Amino acid sequence: MKDRRSGFDTALAHSNSIRTKTRSSSFRSRLKRDRYLYLMLLPVIVFYLLFKYAPMAGEIIAFKEYRLGDGILGSKWVGFKHFQSLFLSLDFWRVIRNTLVLNLYSLVFGFPVPIILALLLNEVRKEWYKRTIQNLLYLPHFISWVVLGGIFIAILSPSTGVVNAILEVFGIEPIYFMASSAWWPVAYTMSGIWREAGWGTILYLAAMASIDPQLYEAAKIDGANKLRQIWHITLPGIRSTVAILLVLRMGNIMDVGLEQTLILQNQSVLDVADVISTYVYRVGLQNMNYSYTTALGLFQSAVGLILVIGVNRLTRAFGERGLW
Repeated sequence: MKDRRSGFDTALAHSNSIRTKTRSSSFRSRLKRDRYLYLMLLPVIVFYLLFKYAPMAGEIIAFKEYRLGDGILGSKWVGFKHFQSLFLSLDFWRVIRNTLVLNLYSLVFGFPVPIILALLLNEVRKEWYKRTIQNLLYLPHFISWVVLGGIFIAILSPSTGVVNAILEVFGIEPIYFMASSAWWPVAYTMSGIWREAGWGTILYLAAMASIDPQLYEAAKIDGANKLRQIWHITLPGIRSTVAILLVLRMGNIMDVGLEQTLILQNQSVLDVADVISTYVYRVGLQNMNYSYTTALGLFQSAVGLILVIGVNRLTRAFGERGLW
C-alpha cells in the first residue's frame, strides 16, 4: 500500500514538473515572439513604478507627525490621530459632499455624452465630414485648463458673455453663473463635458468598428430601421466597453481634477466648489500640514479601491467581463 502511494506521489510530482516546464517554455516563447511589444510597454511600466507605486511609501506620514527637518523615518509616530481629526472636522465632510456631488453630476450628465456622440459619428458616411467633426470635438482636450477656463468664464460673463447676451434678447436678467452657488456646479459639469466628451468617443468608435457588418445587413433585410439597429446591434456590441469604463469612472468618484476646479472656483462659491483636491492643495501644501492631508488622500484612495472592486463585481454579476 505504501509502495502504491509512493508511486502515485512520484507520478503526480513528475506531472506537475512537466506542466511547470511547459508553462515556462510557453511564456519564454511568447516573450520572444512579442519582445518588441513588451519593449514598447517598458516606458509605461517605468512611469507607473516611479510616479505611482514608489510614492506610496510616503503614505506612512499619515500615521506620523511629519516634519521636514526630521524626515519621514525620524518623525514622531501618532497612529490614527490625523484620521480622527479628519472625521471630526466639518471642512472634511463639506469637501467630501462637494466632491461626490460634482462627480455624480459628471457621471449622470457627462458619461452618456461620448456614447451619444460616438453613435452619431458612427452613422456619418462622408469621411471628410466625419474627420472634420472628430477633430473639432477632440480639440478642447488638448487645450490647457488655464486657457479653456478663461474662455468658459468669458462666455458666461454677465456683462460681455455670449450666453447672457442671448438671455437678454429674451428679456431675462443676466445670471452670474460663476458666482452663484446654484449655477456653479452646472457650469463646472458643462465645462468638463465640453473638454472631454469628444476625446471620450475614441474608445467607443473603436468598439463599434469591431462589430460584424453582416449583423447590420441582416437587420436591414429584416426591416430594422436605424434606431432599431443601434438599439439591438450597436449598443450590445459596445456594452462591455461601457461597463469597463464605468468601473474605471467609479474608481475616480472621490477625485476631482485640481486644475479645472482651481481655475473655475472663486471665494463666493467655495461652499460648493471646495473639493478634496483643492482642500489638500490649500491645507497640505500652502499650510504645510502634510500628515493631515496625506491621511485624507489615503482615505480617498481606500474608498476608490472599494468602489472599483464593488462595481467590478456588480458588473460581472450582470454577465459582463469587468476589469478582472
